[in-house]
Amino acid sequence: MVLASVVTEPEFRNVLYILSFGLFIYGLSGLTGPKTAVRGNRIAAVGMALAVVATLLVDDLNNALIVLLGVIIGTVVGVPAARQVKMTQMPQMVALFNGVGGGAVALIAWVEFRSSDGFADVPTYVAIFSVFAAIVGSVSFWGSNIAFAKLQGLIDGKPVTIGALQTPLNALLALVAIGCGVAVIAGQNDEYLIITLLLAAAALGNLLVLPIGGADMPVVISLLNAFTGLSAAATGVALDNTALIVAGMIVGASGTLLTQQMATAMNRTITSVIAGGFGGTVEAAAGAVGAGGGTVRSTSASDVAIQMAYARQVVVVPGYGMAVSQAQHAVREMAKLLEEKGVAVKYAIHPVAGRMPGHMNVLLAEADVPYEQLKEMDDINGEFPRTDVSIVIGANDVTNPDARTKPDSPIYGMPILNVDESQSVIVLKRSMSSGYAGIDNPLFVNPKTSMLFGDAKKSIAEVTEELKAL
Repeated sequence: MVLASVVTEPEFRNVLYILSFGLFIYGLSGLTGPKTAVRGNRIAAVGMALAVVATLLVDDLNNALIVLLGVIIGTVVGVPAARQVKMTQMPQMVALFNGVGGGAVALIAWVEFRSSDGFADVPTYVAIFSVFAAIVGSVSFWGSNIAFAKLQGLIDGKPVTIGALQTPLNALLALVAIGCGVAVIAGQNDEYLIITLLLAAAALGNLLVLPIGGADMPVVISLLNAFTGLSAAATGVALDNTALIVAGMIVGASGTLLTQQMATAMNRTITSVIAGGFGGTVEAAAGAVGAGGGTVRSTSASDVAIQMAYARQVVVVPGYGMAVSQAQHAVREMAKLLEEKGVAVKYAIHPVAGRMPGHMNVLLAEADVPYEQLKEMDDINGEFPRTDVSIVIGANDVTNPDARTKPDSPIYGMPILNVDESQSVIVLKRSMSSGYAGIDNPLFVNPKTSMLFGDAKKSIAEVTEELKAL
């Protein structure tokens, strides 16, 4: 009896919440590097479990069985999905799971409206934060679904826009949602107002993300993640749930910082991304003529092996193509052979290589590549003039020299990996297709560059076999 009375005391729940917050923050700090990321995730998960338990101890919690049923269903669906997803599909899973959070927040706001007679029975601040959560959560849910569909290939990855009407229509939808929200806060308890608010925010979420191309999608996912965090925090204020407030603010703050960092890495502003960025999936046929009419020089696995075997330093430049072919283990095996021959091997990591921040770091860490060999862009760019061979594996826009030299290029000003300053460059690609920006890459026709066409994993394996024979 004593134990039962203790666990239902508000002070006990607050202690659990404080413990969970500490675990959230400590776990988040572990995500700064591949070596501690798994442990950080597990610590944060324990914190979330404590927060859930503390919330279930609330005295006036209604329908506890339904809540538990929801937790069980979510676990049954979420755990297998997370375990089975491929690394190449992780960005769209992040978008989907993030969207679910925003949708849940929007639905909670609607339920609160219905259960409080249009917020008539609650303080004004509850109505304000609930309306904010409904708008932002709905935008996040529908925008995240569009991001998921673009990354998954369910809809065209290129910008989809209605032209000059895009911005005025977005502004109109935002005004409709805000206007309905103001009316609700003012005391209008007509349910059509909250439904109209949710529908306007849903349309706005769709129309905000549809015009954004694939190249900007990592930034969009991070921004929508921040939206979901802020809407969750607002819901926490409305429900007087401390755990939701703190967790939402952590997600909102970290998502905002990450969005800013990625936008900076691409020399973009968040405003320009939302206004409709570049990007697409323009396919160009493979052939002998590349950007600007230059000649593409093909090479063979044996020639690549010879070049690298007699090099002093080789820099591996991974991109999304490496992730698609799951070539990271083959790359690690090749690097070990080169190291045995006295060749220094380093890995050049661009901040937005792949489809999400840290994509390449995670893949290479999975293959037991020493963390010390992973070099960020600012650290490795000075190394390229002293590099004998740079081997580019499925990277495109992040190595495009037009970003430095062509003012009318859509990626002009974007910081890139200066692989063209190496003594020689080997590019592994399936074809001469362009990257997400949908533009040619003059690196491919640079006299220093040779192209090794084919699946990256298979090509690396062939190069490795040739290295063994030398």
